[in-house]
Amino acid sequence: MPLKFIALACLITLCSNAFAQKKINLKKANVAFGSMKDGQRYDRLVGDVVFEQNTTTIYCDSAHFYKNKNELNAFGNVHIVDGDSVDITSKGLAYDGNNKIARLRKNVVFVKKGLATLYTDFLDYYRVKNEARYFNGGKLVDTTNTLTSTKGYYDVNTNLASFKKDVVGVNEDNTMTSDTLQYSSKTRIVFFRDSTLVKSKDGKTAIYVRGEYNTLAKTSQLERGLFETPTYRMRGDQNFLDDKKKFYRAKGHVAMTSKEDNMTIFGDDAFYDKKNGISKVYGNAYLAKVDDDGDTLFLSADTLKSIESVDPKKKRLLAYHHVKIFKNNMQGSADSLVYVNSDSTLYFYRDPVLWTDGNQMTADSMRILLKNKKINRIYMINNSFVISQDSMQNFNQIKGRRMTSYFDGRNIHHVIVQGNGESLYYALEEKDVLKTDSLIVKLLITMGMNKMICSNMRINFKQGKVNNVSFYVKPDAKLIPVHELKEDDERLKGFVWRIKDRPRKRDVVKKQPPLTKT
Repeated sequence: MPLKFIALACLITLCSNAFAQKKINLKKANVAFGSMKDGQRYDRLVGDVVFEQNTTTIYCDSAHFYKNKNELNAFGNVHIVDGDSVDITSKGLAYDGNNKIARLRKNVVFVKKGLATLYTDFLDYYRVKNEARYFNGGKLVDTTNTLTSTKGYYDVNTNLASFKKDVVGVNEDNTMTSDTLQYSSKTRIVFFRDSTLVKSKDGKTAIYVRGEYNTLAKTSQLERGLFETPTYRMRGDQNFLDDKKKFYRAKGHVAMTSKEDNMTIFGDDAFYDKKNGISKVYGNAYLAKVDDDGDTLFLSADTLKSIESVDPKKKRLLAYHHVKIFKNNMQGSADSLVYVNSDSTLYFYRDPVLWTDGNQMTADSMRILLKNKKINRIYMINNSFVISQDSMQNFNQIKGRRMTSYFDGRNIHHVIVQGNGESLYYALEEKDVLKTDSLIVKLLITMGMNKMICSNMRINFKQGKVNNVSFYVKPDAKLIPVHELKEDDERLKGFVWRIKDRPRKRDVVKKQPPLTKT
């Protein structure tokens, strides 16, 4: 046989097979009779009606079969079995055998065996694409999650469901609401494609722009999110959450807020270990703590660490390396710091220095006692030194082994020196330099310097400036006139004026890099 006839025969066979695959075949019906509608002949079939097309079988109570058009309308208990994985039931069906599109209506139940079930009243199933679409409300259910939306589709090949408009997802832990979500019924992973609100049964909430949530492992990788508990709030550009381990991490533009303490910590990276009650922020880290009167304490360090505990004595904040603080009436620096909630005390370690108004305070270590969220006392331990500069640029100085500064409102009221007390303070006097009937010009001049040595003493302040000194035992004291002052007389041993180190707000409040465009 010539080759061209063999080729032609093969082509005819292939076309015949393809045509046969498209044809809907009636396999069974209890009653069948012909009828006409709009000039089209069709078969009316009643009772145990069965159709087949390739691997698809259609069952129904009755049907109108348009054989020439390769279409059918099925009624009653419609049941479609497509291969070994898809099972669909409904009350009505319009099936296009040429394009293999099934339009199912009323009480539609679409089952991907072993994975998920979809409920709706309006479903179009595209067999060529292996895709089921609903457009007037639907619900997808599996053993882990229930998701509802106005519109959606399910890809049979990838087991990926997409939901659009008024999306609500519910499982034993969370409720999710969004405009757009995707969900893999095989891996049980939710994909956030738009801003999504997640509320948990234990009171946590989260808002995420996009990312994914593994509902089996209870882990999430999310972008531009806000995570919140009844006592805590955390946000960041990237968020990694593990609800089983109760471990949460954020990266980029991080902000962690303790609602109970009215405090927010900012930084580049952070984690919150809820099980152990530990959170840590690092990289451009600083905190802002708001007082009841609206004043804010800012504190920065290389690393900030918060420790939670049901025992108030164990609850504390740690800051270590390059600590700086700024408050309207106080600034300071140290290598490390501890804030203990139970006694409202700030502990400063390694080269601490504080400034309040015009006073500089240094010691080997310090602690600040807060009362009603305001400075009540400052304890300076070992090598204590207080320096202030008066309006004449003179340096008043107090030195001792231990000192305690007492505050009245925002200002120092008095300082108690215990052990090896020494002080220098300058006596100032106003003098009239010009006096007329209508004008008096006064000039403030330095009369001399009071130098005192006494084991224990009390220095009283007025409006933040040295006013007078009281002694507990007889002091070694003298007033040195200005013209007799020598340079060595004007400084106590250990004097260092560190005003250039005094932090400004911009030194403490770290500038974070701009948000990454997404």
